[in-house]
Amino acid sequence: METVNLERLQQLIDSFAHKDVYIHLETTNGAYANHFDEKVFNAGAFIRNVLVQYELGKITPDVPHRVGLKLANGGWIYAQGITHFELDDKGRLLMAGHDYDGKLAVALEISETPFTY
Repeated sequence: METVNLERLQQLIDSFAHKDVYIHLETTNGAYANHFDEKVFNAGAFIRNVLVQYELGKITPDVPHRVGLKLANGGWIYAQGITHFELDDKGRLLMAGHDYDGKLAVALEISETPFTY
């Protein structure tokens, strides 16, 4: 993965607009965070292979970045904290946010085919 390049990532987000795409979105502060410090509140969210069509995708310039996808019905999907991205060899747009220790904190992925991994 490479560090976010606003122009390139925006082009990739735009390339999936107005298409039926599958979304993978997850956030975590670490499934075992409270094993190391019992005062840490463990929270996370996970969706996978949700079929949507978005009409607009935007990335904010502030670092770490927020990526938002505006759905046709007016709803939004967004991920806050994106730091890296890549278009993989299967044509999927993979975006990730890594914390200050390099651990995954958020992932937003867009694909024209279901995720199978």
